[in-house]
Amino acid sequence: MKQIRCEKPGQLIMVDTEKPAIKPGHALIRIKRIGICGTDIHAYSGVQPFFRYPRVLGHELSGVIEEIGINENDWNVHDKVAIIPYHYCGDCKACKRGKTNCCQALKVTGVHIDGGMQEYMTVPISHLVKVNDLSYDEAALMEPLAIGAHAVRRSGMNKSDTIAVVGAGPIGLGIMLFAKELGATVISVDMNTNRLQFCKEWLRIEDTVDAHLDPILQVEKITAGHMADIVFDATGNKHSMEQSFEYSSFGGKVVYVGLIEDNIQFYDPDFHKRETTLMGSRNATREDFEHVYKVLRTRKYNMQKYITHRFLFENMIQDFPESLKADSTMIKALVEV
Repeated sequence: MKQIRCEKPGQLIMVDTEKPAIKPGHALIRIKRIGICGTDIHAYSGVQPFFRYPRVLGHELSGVIEEIGINENDWNVHDKVAIIPYHYCGDCKACKRGKTNCCQALKVTGVHIDGGMQEYMTVPISHLVKVNDLSYDEAALMEPLAIGAHAVRRSGMNKSDTIAVVGAGPIGLGIMLFAKELGATVISVDMNTNRLQFCKEWLRIEDTVDAHLDPILQVEKITAGHMADIVFDATGNKHSMEQSFEYSSFGGKVVYVGLIEDNIQFYDPDFHKRETTLMGSRNATREDFEHVYKVLRTRKYNMQKYITHRFLFENMIQDFPESLKADSTMIKALVEV
């Protein structure tokens, strides 16, 4: 089978390798779609935390079961699946509390272990979601959307909240989508005017803020001086993450969904006088994937608009560097295998 490896920063190679043998409790998956996300781009660029080379990239995955052994969950050959890429130990304190997304020994497909940028891979049955009534495109989008769904669930949001989402990329859009599902009022903050327009058209976001133009004052005006009850930062940008505190209301929350390999600073007197709650949100759980599946099944959202770029697996060596170029129109790129 064909496999694409990131040998080192800036170098992808395609190799021929053996199709993996099925193991007990696993299924052999024929990969159909691979989502390209910031993690892949950062790994290729050499700036991804917790990363080692060489590595097969790809963790936003959908496919079809090609081979599976006897199982108790009615899984069958030809079932269409989305893949949960987070491998947890099940024994640490986080896992026993149900927080498998931040397992002490967590290994993420495509980051700590080889991912899905290949024609076949074996996956534990426990990490599959059966999605026969979704398209392969929709199924591959479940992972980035689940990150947004998890962040919303972790925040404790309710429909009376006004939230600000800083960063209108794929993850930020997922946060907005599930906040809208709850009925919250959403403010989108970004420097990319094309993405702000996309928020209005795709999700009917109530208010958008151009971060070039005194965003704190804009949020203050939109909220009549109260600021946002919950601020989600999905940028992975140091300045943005530090500024996110300024959007928060008294008694509000700041949730970091984006990740950066750096120190974050804030002004403690303001943090204390507002009694701000600071949270991190990492990855997602099966519960989040199942919630995403239920929402996608409604066909309430046109996910084809969310997919703005496509690549073919056989052309990835040449085409992947193109995805690194600044393109204000790119929301989500999918690789067709």
